[in-house]
Amino acid sequence: MELTFNTSGFPLQDLIVGASIYFPPLFKAVLLGFPVWLIAHRLLRDWMYAGDVWHPLLMDLSLFALAVCMAMMLIVAW
Repeated sequence: MELTFNTSGFPLQDLIVGASIYFPPLFKAVLLGFPVWLIAHRLLRDWMYAGDVWHPLLMDLSLFALAVCMAMMLIVAW
């Protein structure tokens, strides 16, 4: 018996990979935004932790959120 999995009729066929592993768009945005956040964190780390920013961890979290939002906008525009 041969088992075939055809995704041509599904509305989200581009998001199903392999045997039926689903990667939602937000997961893809996090994967795309994480390297952007790593670069921004490296560039701004000395400034954030030097005392110029009131709460460096909140600023770091907001940079990550902005990077993920930017990645989501790129995915939607693509």
